[in-house]
Amino acid sequence: MDTRTLVRIALIAALIAALGFVPPVYMPLAAGVPITAQSLGVMLAGLLLGARAGAAAVALFVFVVLLGAPLLSGGRGGLGVLGGPSAGFLIGYIAGAYVVGFLAERLKLPAFASAFVASVVGGILVVYLFGIPVLGAVAGIGPMIGAAVFLPGDLIKAVGAAVLVTTVLRNWSVAAQPRP
Repeated sequence: MDTRTLVRIALIAALIAALGFVPPVYMPLAAGVPITAQSLGVMLAGLLLGARAGAAAVALFVFVVLLGAPLLSGGRGGLGVLGGPSAGFLIGYIAGAYVVGFLAERLKLPAFASAFVASVVGGILVVYLFGIPVLGAVAGIGPMIGAAVFLPGDLIKAVGAAVLVTTVLRNWSVAAQPRP
């Protein structure tokens, strides 16, 4: 990886951390797992950086959290988060960012549709494959309830990620053109 890619990885990891300061929403049936803006950052990581670099950005964020930085919503961090109900979501973020980037690079749809589909499949379905079973095992709630609690907000974040990325990419292409 070149220096520019490493800087982008660090910037997206910092963005995911900053999104942890957006006040979370706690739903009664979510067993203490908050609805946060950080999953939006996971979607953006894959969409903006691609599969490998997007997953690397999320892995960097997760590594810093596990070292003890209080970057998760509510100021949580450290190895103790791996014993909680949100542990599966945190690990699923890495795989989710990879799948988002993989699909975004390969889908032959219009830009918004590609970004939205990639965000739904990677940023929601893949993350849920890791998160919902752990949530169920730790908190004892069924998978349908777990998914139903988070799905509306995550669909809104997928739309937001698609809008943001199509706007950013359109403006980057304009900014990259030579000036007279």
